[in-house]
Amino acid sequence: MSKVNDFLQEAGVFFLATADGDQPKLRPLGMHLEMDGKVLFGVGDFKAVYRQLKANPRCEIAAVKPDGHWLRYTGKAVFEEDPKYAEAALQAMPHLRRIYNEETGNRMMIFRLEDATAVDIHVMGEGTDLLG
Repeated sequence: MSKVNDFLQEAGVFFLATADGDQPKLRPLGMHLEMDGKVLFGVGDFKAVYRQLKANPRCEIAAVKPDGHWLRYTGKAVFEEDPKYAEAALQAMPHLRRIYNEETGNRMMIFRLEDATAVDIHVMGEGTDLLG
């Protein structure tokens, strides 16, 4: 998983694609971390993206590094139940505590991709499998 996490770290912002019925939805994200051998992502329980992933967990993440390489990370979103993951995400990005706390009632929902593929693609080249 380190290759995927490293790619996302270098890219900074990445994009998560979900489906809302038959309409694709794409949004920029930045929160990810690697823990227990998993690359983890977070979304708010009050956001449409969370409802979309619960209704249809098939999703895709795309990111681009400054050198022109881009990542296509595709799989099925599986939400983690252990609260240690949300706490680790909030420790990694403390500014998010303004949004996710007991006062607001908002919760950070952490997910990983299962049955996933991850390909590093150069603009004019073939892709390289990052999970194999």
